[in-house]
Amino acid sequence: MPSLNPKSYETTPSRKVAFLGLGVMGFPMAGHLAQAGHQVTVYNRTPTKAQAWVREFGGAAAATPREAASGADIVYACVGNDADLRSVVLGPDGAYAGMKAGAVFTDHTTASAEVARELHALARERGLHFVDAPVSGGQAGAQNGMLTVMCGGDAAAFEAARPAAMAYARAFTRIGDSGAGQLAKMVNQVCCIGVIQGLAEAVAFGQQSGLDMNLVLEVIGKGAAQSWQMDNRGKTMAADQFDFGFAVDWMRKDLGLVLDEARRNGARMPITALVDQFYADVQEMGGGRWDTSSLVRRLRR
Repeated sequence: MPSLNPKSYETTPSRKVAFLGLGVMGFPMAGHLAQAGHQVTVYNRTPTKAQAWVREFGGAAAATPREAASGADIVYACVGNDADLRSVVLGPDGAYAGMKAGAVFTDHTTASAEVARELHALARERGLHFVDAPVSGGQAGAQNGMLTVMCGGDAAAFEAARPAAMAYARAFTRIGDSGAGQLAKMVNQVCCIGVIQGLAEAVAFGQQSGLDMNLVLEVIGKGAAQSWQMDNRGKTMAADQFDFGFAVDWMRKDLGLVLDEARRNGARMPITALVDQFYADVQEMGGGRWDTSSLVRRLRR
């Protein structure tokens, strides 16, 4: 049986779609598309992962992004970074080489606004459409089909991509023109890391003071201090548990995008730069794959 958590899908016309990249996010996202009734062809750099997806959800696997995208109405992607994205989009075996005129490429990679604008422009030259659509919600959101998606691109392309994408999203919102989705995701990450650092300091302070932090978190979680991070990560921080969730390595990649963009647009990011260095400390402690809430561990050294 498919390993996705139950979800009620919106009734939408079945579309022929492709999904490129079957990592911890892409695998369940593509699965939700299949369970919602869409005709899904998948591609993954490691073919065994694509074959495992087909065994679980049906559909088909392709040997190249171009083959996966052939004839698709919408091509979705969720890969690692700018270079990975270009590798599945461009070149003779890339998705653009196989997409039919008018098809929409929807990119869920957290990448730079610069690459989004580049691929949007190239798509227009080829009679295609490109929407940058990074997601928030992590692995649990992908598993539950409850991701928040921030989109940049032309309104018509956004509207074409949205109905099928609601199979794995609870919100799919156009923020603005090409690149706006990636910029909104950067804002999201900045907000997250500020809260995580504050929560880490609070937990470490409370424990150093001899408080029962599980009780404290229950109490203050009913007041102004409440946050998603407190609700979902406070007690695991207190218990020194980090073998789950959004990895430090991934967050540092995202913060690198933020700081690069800030250098371009002149934004001042002192807290972001500081917390980025705190995450570098966690990496040096061997915590690159720990959850981002592991910031608290560097305070216990």
